[in-house]
Amino acid sequence: MHYEWDPAKNKLNREKHGLYFEEASDLFASGVDYLEIYDEGSTTDEDRFIAIGPIRRGIVVVVYTERHEEVIRIISARLATKKEAELFRKHQGD
Repeated sequence: MHYEWDPAKNKLNREKHGLYFEEASDLFASGVDYLEIYDEGSTTDEDRFIAIGPIRRGIVVVVYTERHEEVIRIISARLATKKEAELFRKHQGD
């Protein structure tokens, strides 16, 4: 799997949410069964998804799209709220 993102957006994301996309991409590489939600509210021409799951620093929320079968483009990432983390734990069966 390959990951891509807009470098300027990555920098802005770090400033706003304290998380680089490089770190957020660990969610997909970890092999953990993260929660995936189709983003029905997306106003773009591409299908977007919301992934909630763990990385080293905690539970994160990553918005992404699949450009090709082997390419994930990260759009935004941040640490999960308590409610989102609870939703992920329910998904895991905790």
